[in-house]
Order: sequence, then C-alpha cells, then structure tokens
Amino acid sequence: MSQLLRELLADNAVHVEEFGDRFDDLQESQAPGAVTVCCSDSRVLQDHVWGNDQPGRIFTCGNIGNRVVQRTAEGTAVSGDVLYPIEHTGTELAVVVGHTGCGAVTATYDDITDGLDEPAGIEHCIGLLKDTLRPGVAALPDDVGRAGAINRLVEYNVDRQVEFLRESDDVPDDVTVVGVVYDFQDVYSERRGEVQVINIGGETDVAALREGNSEIADRIRRLWTY
Repeated sequence: MSQLLRELLADNAVHVEEFGDRFDDLQESQAPGAVTVCCSDSRVLQDHVWGNDQPGRIFTCGNIGNRVVQRTAEGTAVSGDVLYPIEHTGTELAVVVGHTGCGAVTATYDDITDGLDEPAGIEHCIGLLKDTLRPGVAALPDDVGRAGAINRLVEYNVDRQVEFLRESDDVPDDVTVVGVVYDFQDVYSERRGEVQVINIGGETDVAALREGNSEIADRIRRLWTY
C-alpha cells in the first residue's frame, strides 16, 4: 500500500475527531453562502484560502483554469457544478478564483502562440479557454516577459469567466459575481496566499472598485487594464 495513502488516512482520522460534530445540522440539506470556482492546481488550497473550517459554508468547484463554461449539445452553458448551488440552494455569491502562475493559462498561451500536443482530455479543457484567451494574448504588452504575460492573462481569464456568469440567463441578477486572484508568487505583494479582488460585478477599474468598496480597498489590485 502507498505510504502517502496511509498518511492521508491518518490525517483523515484527525479530521474526523475535529469535524465530526460540525455535520449535525447538515444531514438533510445545505445552504452555502457562496460558490467558489477555483483552479484545481495543487498549490491552491481551495477551502483554506478562506480559512474555512465549517462544512456547508462554501460550495467549492475546481477545474483547471477555474472555468465556469461547459460545452453542451446546444452550445456553451454555465457549468452545472457552478450553477447547482445557485439554482437549488439559494446561493447569492459566486467567486471566480484565479491564481498566479496558472498552469492551465500557461498551457493555453503556449497552444495559442506555438501549438501543443496534449492528450484529448487536456486538449478539451484547453480548448474551453483558448477562444476566451486569444484576444487577451493579442492585446498583451510587448515588454512584460513571459511570467508577466501569464499573470495578466490570469486576470483576463477571471474577467471573462465573471462576464460569462453575469451574461447568462441562468444566473439571476441578484447573484453577486466577483473575480479574485490568489497570489503565492509575490506578484501583487509579499503576503503569499493573499487573495486580491480584481472584479466585482463586472467593474474592473481599480479606483472605482476602491471607491465603491472602501472597506476592502487594500485588497483591490490589478496588474493590467486593457
């Protein structure tokens, strides 16, 4: 048996001791206050980002590239795992969580600029990002370097995912949609792991966001205005 599996099961035993009684009120239903759409990168600790230790508080979705879009026979639609809590549990806050150094954004950038040969499943995921990011790649400044380009495209991707949610007829108007970037690379500050707010309800201008949300003004930053 894998040593890592044994370690994971031992860690789960600790979890059982700490969390067992926190499920008492959640046996039959859930009513999470927020749905988050995170990148499934192993460096993004999806619930720990928020310090969450309360089952039922956050409905967490994860995929490479923090995508809210899926393909259906009728075309693109809001991904069912994102839409489910909005449709069925009354969730009124959706947060798209990008992160610095995103591998999915990097792969999409490389595919657009040089072409990639990936297995079909990865190619499908990249394909869902490629058309979205292509205009962003074309608009990139010439002097930012590769890492700077990727992290600007991380913001661009978050903006486009927020836009898709806001424009979908399946997402009610009273759902607040927010875009953030989780930074563990000292891109926005030296506070590794800090979440930076870059988009609230489609607004991306930093000055306007800070003026309208003064209580979180110190957490509102962007690398790129395009």
